Amino acid sequence: MNLEGRVALVTGAAQGIGRAIALALAEVGADIAGGDVNLEGMEKTAKEIEALGRKALAVKLDVSDPASVKDAVTKVLEAFQKIDILVNNAGITKDNLIMRMKREDWDRVLSINLNGAFHCIQAVLPGMVKQRSGRIINIASVVAQAGNAGQANYISSKAGLIGLTKAVASEVGSRTITVNAVAPGFIATAMTENLPEPVKQRMMSLIPLARMGTDRDIASAVRFLASDEAGYITGHVLNVNGGMYMS
Repeated sequence: MNLEGRVALVTGAAQGIGRAIALALAEVGADIAGGDVNLEGMEKTAKEIEALGRKALAVKLDVSDPASVKDAVTKVLEAFQKIDILVNNAGITKDNLIMRMKREDWDRVLSINLNGAFHCIQAVLPGMVKQRSGRIINIASVVAQAGNAGQANYISSKAGLIGLTKAVASEVGSRTITVNAVAPGFIATAMTENLPEPVKQRMMSLIPLARMGTDRDIASAVRFLASDEAGYITGHVLNVNGGMYMS
């Protein structure tokens, strides 16, 4: 895969899966703009990208705020003149059973995970339409397909993201813009490291490949969907879950 000459905007790229995606795209030649509310962390990721020989720009970005999104996209266009790839990775969880869930926790998760993707897509699409090319990749989740107790807000946001993926893919395909989603399964992160061992074992029992995924597994899937090799794939949800959910 070769992404030289391409510019990617990755949201939530200060750490975790977003950081891994930014680095994976840079490894095959893309220049990277990373947006995150954690600007200090984003600047560290930018330095790692520059160490790979690529250009990098760190911008402060709150995807739930349309003004913040507009400002960030303007800065990216000033620095790189275009955006070829958008990865909507920024997301949060505020878990609770539906009977106990606070309205503000429902609203906050939807505002970042779903509305945030909408804001970013709307901000970059004019440029992609004008250049008649682009890749939009949304990070969904296995629980949006399989369900999970205590995550009604998160699941609703990620299921909505899958619907948004298909709707936008239908609208912009004629402009050679592809829109796809990646649905991670259980991924090894700092958060999952602290889970009790019985919980980990129960999770592992659901995965035919008998291991948790890594941030690089997700990044590799994104890198493929961003490449020319995936040029005839759109409106698709790529499951990266070790087989725990087979649609």
